[in-house]
Amino acid sequence: MKKIFLVLCMFGALITSCDMDKMPYGSLDDETGIQSVEDCARFRNNLYGRLRSYTSGIYVYLSDLQMDQFHGIIGNGNRNGVINNGNILSSDTDIESMWASMYAGIASCNYLIGRIESLKESVDFSDEELTRLNLYEGEALFLRGFCYYWLTDHFCGLYGDGSGMGMPLVTEYNPTGDMAQYPPRSTQRETYERIEQDLEDAYDALVAYERVDDSAVAPESHYLSSYVVLALQARVALTKGDNTTALLKAEQVINSQIYTLTDIDNYIAMWTDDEGSEILFRPYMSDVELGSSIGTAYLSIYENFADYIPTYDVLAIYPENDVRFAAFFNVWYMTIEGSEMPGYVFFKYPGNPDLKVGATPNFVNMTKPFRLSELYLIAAEASASTNPTKANQYLNDLREKRLDAYERREYSSTLVDEIRLERQRELLGEGFRMSDLRRWGLGFQRRADHPEASWLNDVIVRTGAGLSYPAGDYRFVWPIPTPEIEANPQLDGQQNPGY
Repeated sequence: MKKIFLVLCMFGALITSCDMDKMPYGSLDDETGIQSVEDCARFRNNLYGRLRSYTSGIYVYLSDLQMDQFHGIIGNGNRNGVINNGNILSSDTDIESMWASMYAGIASCNYLIGRIESLKESVDFSDEELTRLNLYEGEALFLRGFCYYWLTDHFCGLYGDGSGMGMPLVTEYNPTGDMAQYPPRSTQRETYERIEQDLEDAYDALVAYERVDDSAVAPESHYLSSYVVLALQARVALTKGDNTTALLKAEQVINSQIYTLTDIDNYIAMWTDDEGSEILFRPYMSDVELGSSIGTAYLSIYENFADYIPTYDVLAIYPENDVRFAAFFNVWYMTIEGSEMPGYVFFKYPGNPDLKVGATPNFVNMTKPFRLSELYLIAAEASASTNPTKANQYLNDLREKRLDAYERREYSSTLVDEIRLERQRELLGEGFRMSDLRRWGLGFQRRADHPEASWLNDVIVRTGAGLSYPAGDYRFVWPIPTPEIEANPQLDGQQNPGY
């Protein structure tokens, strides 16, 4: 677990000094790095930058490429091919880098939280300054909870009774090379208790700040709000299997009426211009401050090739009157092994024109990690077994905003399947598929042929074309990275099953 305790990047490297007990002139250590409200505000920007990273790029697309919805194309250079082909290894460098980065983010949060608490005990701040400090602390608590949840959702199995292996928990900033101090894995119950407490404290802090300044409580906000916290709490509860809490938190956001589902006429613009009334939070980006691209995992910047294309089964789940088909898919003429082949490509992340920095597309869009539509789906799934009328209401309300001339229906025996289908349609390519299939106890079988464009059958990477996972397959949970197992003796014997 060495990576958990690495010193934060905000501090410059220390230069050598003859007196090892004396700080070099002009350098900062952990105690002097943050001395004021303004210092905390600057460090806060670092946390928002991390949140932008954690909701874009590889953190979103890698687990989706692992599942049943995308085929690799011959000539893609085997980019993400290992995981798409089902060969998940504890030595995978992408998985290792995400683990390390999440724990680096946790360390940053721990540092800021600790410094704010220390400052509040030692400095006589004004009421306005205390209000700002409490906000920054609340935002750090949110990010720490977000990181632990992301890790849990990728590296832990089903919650069950909570006795299974959770994550190594670190709540204090304490850089050390003493391996004896590195933590073992906690139980899932302990991990979820940590996440839930962090989010509850974050919620209280943000609500208190919003009594003074509620400017973040609006669609498309670049800053966190109490409603974003509620959205994450709903997501966490659904993953845990706590449907009562999931429904409660989702309905708090829905019933606020601050956010509304994006209309059919504006839906495509939400994915091109990144604007929509249902977006709770949209990490800031500009042409000089970009996040990572999701679209480049699928599309070539030369617009004549695609590394991965949607399977036929994915295309077939959208009815003709579904606006999402036009928003998510486009026909490209791809040059594959010297031949030009038309086919559907995944176009949900086409690139915001305002974020384009050169002549070639970069497929960068502002990420939209919390949208109202997800909360409608959470509310529908969480209420399906106890209140089918309510579940049907949320399902129909969402479909009215996605299907032209939609006629409402009441489902009974097929209600759960319809909700799952709608979740797949709405959240395609947003990083939820692995978690969903694991939670539902379902396996998958990729359909290996393309009846909509049979010429594509010869250019699909065959090793992953018909890949299948049985229900409960060990690969629905990622392995603890080998370097972490080797660095932390407390993790000995705590690798996930199957690796």
